[in-house]
Amino acid sequence: MPAIWLKPVSIDILTRNHVNTAPAALGMEFLEVGDDFLRGRVPVDHRTRQPYGILHGGVSVVLAETLGSCGAAYSAPPEFRAVGLDINANHIKATSQGWVTGIARPVHRGRTTHVWQIDMHNDAGELTCVSRITMAILGPKT
Repeated sequence: MPAIWLKPVSIDILTRNHVNTAPAALGMEFLEVGDDFLRGRVPVDHRTRQPYGILHGGVSVVLAETLGSCGAAYSAPPEFRAVGLDINANHIKATSQGWVTGIARPVHRGRTTHVWQIDMHNDAGELTCVSRITMAILGPKT
């Protein structure tokens, strides 16, 4: 199966594009670009914990939105851009230390919308959160 990427994408490109952004401030790292997926992670530390000492649910959503948005953006035609329409997250298991790693894969890649599934796991491989994001694929302004 050929790769889905229609624009140049790599860990270096993703990292450079996120300098001085919320994901960078939270310590998010891009780990892998596969033929049909993106993988990244976020630390569970003083920047990302909520008062109970566990990963803030909103941080899981930032990880999911970042990976899903990048997936849609880089798999859309070169002159197109991707913007979020909707995201949901189901928090399955709390995490108080280490890293949470997410993998984003497309569920649907249409001409005007994409849907991406993002599954997140802790260092023990346990599912911590599942998320879906719907993206609008916008053509060039004329």
